[in-house]
Amino acid sequence: MAYSHLFQPLTLRGLTLKNRALIAPMCQYSAADDGVPTDWHLAHLGSFATGGFSLVLAEASGVTPAGRISPGDLGLWSDDQVSAFSRIADFVHENGQGAAFGIQLAHAGRKASTYHALPGYPDGSLASEDGAWETLAPTDEPFGPFDAPRAMTEDDILETAQAFADAARRAVQAGVDTVQIHAAHGYLLHEFLQKAVNTRDDRWGGEELENRMRFPLEVIRRVRAELPDEMPLLLRVSAVDWKEEWGTDAGRRANDDDLAEITEFVRQAGELGVDMVDVSSGGNLPQPHVKPGPGYQTEFAAHIRKETGIVTSAVGVITDPTQAEHIVASGQADAVSIGREALRDPRWAWRAARELRQDIESPGQFYRAAR
Repeated sequence: MAYSHLFQPLTLRGLTLKNRALIAPMCQYSAADDGVPTDWHLAHLGSFATGGFSLVLAEASGVTPAGRISPGDLGLWSDDQVSAFSRIADFVHENGQGAAFGIQLAHAGRKASTYHALPGYPDGSLASEDGAWETLAPTDEPFGPFDAPRAMTEDDILETAQAFADAARRAVQAGVDTVQIHAAHGYLLHEFLQKAVNTRDDRWGGEELENRMRFPLEVIRRVRAELPDEMPLLLRVSAVDWKEEWGTDAGRRANDDDLAEITEFVRQAGELGVDMVDVSSGGNLPQPHVKPGPGYQTEFAAHIRKETGIVTSAVGVITDPTQAEHIVASGQADAVSIGREALRDPRWAWRAARELRQDIESPGQFYRAAR
């Protein structure tokens, strides 16, 4: 049996992941009207647990009703939502051969109150007759053609930070092994971090990174306080917003400021108790200059890992087991988050183990597949 870096365990505080193939949170837009997970989520997330992945992360779950991307988003703003998440956590723990379960906590900011991103739905902001709600953001500047948000007051900011903490407490009650804070993809926390979006003139924004980090760091501080000491806290960031194409000298210079600021944010997040950061990109610009391709974001993960010393996971067009092995073996990241390829093949981790000549435990019901 060959040695594989991808199939080595990874320990984060009191949690040891059995391998380094993780499931990226992927919105399904299929929640019940009150943000409660349904049988779809049990089957969807359960398939990854039985498919050999070490960590299954549920999709972006709104910490407030206004923080949902769409009416079909999951939520953790109410104690009434806890038991449905517990059902999924129990399934993962009972059938995942040591798999762990987590929930991504999110607020969509000015990109909230949109239609489900599914076939058959319109694009853009909800119409009032379809249940549109008021959105919140650092300023009242809209995202592209979306409806304009309301600029958050200081009370809004502090109440939202507490909503993240309350959602984290509910996640713990649901039996999760970890939570991930969503500070990427142009949603609320990322909006506060981006200078081009957060043009406030108070202590929560403007030119100074210290001000623009204040709210996201306060969220991290409050969420960390709600988690047991042995439970790791995860974070997702967008390293750059693709102001220009990265593959040219001019493009790198245009994005260097983003990368430097996000790297500093991650460093301070680590000091507050973040244990692993998933490094993605983009989301704040309606028309980013990005050309996705295999491993197009791993350079950012490598940079942040080197500069901060924090455990990182790489994500974005990671499809091939050999590619994933190389990312981990070469030190670009400590783990890989698999998204769309896992939708195509929920047993991707099984396939990776076979190709990399690794033993992997599977549910007894699947014993014929091992023959």
